[in-house]
Amino acid sequence: MVVCHFAPGAVILEPSQSEAEGLYVVYQGAVRLEQDGQAVAWLEPGEAFGYPSLLGQQPPSLTVRAEGETACLRLSKEAFRGLLQKPSFALFFSARLAERLRLLQPMALNLPDLGQPAGEAAEAGVWLEPGASVAQAARLMRERGVSALLIPQPRGLAILTDRDLRNRVLAEELPYHTPASTVASSPARTLPASTPLHEALLFMEQQGIHHLPLTQQSQVVGLLTDRAFLRRWLQTPLALLKRLAKEEHPGVLQDYRQQLEAIVRQMFAAGFAVQAITRQVSLLNDALTRALLRRAEQNLGPPPCPYAWLVLGSEGRTEQALLTDQDNALAYAEKTAKAYFQALAQQVLEGLLQAGFPPCPGGFMADRWCFPLAEWEARFEQWLAVPEGEGLLEAQIFLDFRSIAGGLSLEPLQRRLRQASKNRPFLTALARSALVFTPPLGLLGRIRFEEGTVNLKKGGLAAIVGLARVYGLEAQSLARPTLERLRAAALARVLPQEEAEDLSEAFLFLSHLRLRHQLLALAQGQPPTNRVAQAALSPRELQVLRQVFLRVRQAQQTLAARFRLQVL
Repeated sequence: MVVCHFAPGAVILEPSQSEAEGLYVVYQGAVRLEQDGQAVAWLEPGEAFGYPSLLGQQPPSLTVRAEGETACLRLSKEAFRGLLQKPSFALFFSARLAERLRLLQPMALNLPDLGQPAGEAAEAGVWLEPGASVAQAARLMRERGVSALLIPQPRGLAILTDRDLRNRVLAEELPYHTPASTVASSPARTLPASTPLHEALLFMEQQGIHHLPLTQQSQVVGLLTDRAFLRRWLQTPLALLKRLAKEEHPGVLQDYRQQLEAIVRQMFAAGFAVQAITRQVSLLNDALTRALLRRAEQNLGPPPCPYAWLVLGSEGRTEQALLTDQDNALAYAEKTAKAYFQALAQQVLEGLLQAGFPPCPGGFMADRWCFPLAEWEARFEQWLAVPEGEGLLEAQIFLDFRSIAGGLSLEPLQRRLRQASKNRPFLTALARSALVFTPPLGLLGRIRFEEGTVNLKKGGLAAIVGLARVYGLEAQSLARPTLERLRAAALARVLPQEEAEDLSEAFLFLSHLRLRHQLLALAQGQPPTNRVAQAALSPRELQVLRQVFLRVRQAQQTLAARFRLQVL
């Protein structure tokens, strides 16, 4: 590479050229990218330009101008094209932002989600003919690489495992022609494939079995096994779930926070993706709340009518990794039951406080937000009709609600959310609120640090959550998680696929970065926050963080234009 010096305002690349002269990397100073004479972005030391022109063998699409005294390193186009023969080099320069962010993330473990249906984590069952011998069974296990076989029987299902062969054939010195059905376990215990994975694994532990056939409409559709990776990585969450399921363990509240933090730390260190961690945390928090509700019902007596315990905010979106303040509400069927449910809410909130959930500073908790369903419907109607002020703030919070207990159908509220997707004034107000939190970018698009730190939540995560909330609702999706809302918006063509992918990967990058630094703070005996120190970020992370903030700002500008709001 050669060093090229440019005076302030000098044009380095422009659309009138047939092709860029090479790959440029800013070495000192900065360059400004212009379109129709307007600055659209700035690049600082370590950032490259010119490669889109070289990859497409076409004129540069933007004018690149030196911002002050500037020096760039230039790699000739011949050398650049030679290096494109290296897959990693070619992939980096051909990738969009979403793809680059994926390249930066460590390979996530593809392990099952404890909250998903057990059938999604099951393997296909391998069947053995009813009259087959144990020798034939052993050969079939070896050929198919499985540890269990299913055997159809007139009165049910039998299962033959490698443990059966070891204990009932080899240990008993039975001949190899012994019918396999005579040593198989029968009848085999089964569960519906729709059973949550954590319930199925707990059932296996309680029954002392390692293989569980799963059924759908009385037909076997898969076989769940407790392979080594399940025992290793899911042991701690399962143990905590088991404690929460037992009424005789009230002490779980005192160390719940420490156990949850340990689980998050273990999963993060093991390489779990952030969204997998937040799903497990939501599963555990839901189980804790249900345990508290059971205890409260034992104290107060059976509920006088159906109800729904709602979680809100990041917990409602299943995006909470570490404990934060409480965000919840309560709906019930009959207005005459107010006294019971206020008492129920108070007992549950006290239990959550003992478990480490501090009260919500804004007061969004079930002791205050405890109304009959008819009143909730009226409130939703009011929020949609007059989307402004305090009502708009409340609407945003309750758009993320998720019912986790009680059995009361919330279809009337879901129906009003579907109506909101066609309410342009409400969507416009929601879009305006999505522009409140903006990326901390200053002069030349540089990250603006406050006392040496940057707030990842206010600067990026909250903005993406707001964008996804608007686009998801406009797409008539009732999904709560941010990534699902973006995906639904892209499928409905409300949002371009490329933008949805960029925002999704930006959300994961910011979430991963925040969680990593929160765990580091906990390890140092400090409270976790949304702030990350500039000194704690590598040069590469700073560069990517800036690109992410620029992309989020661009997405906010696109939203503002879509709803004819004031441009940021």
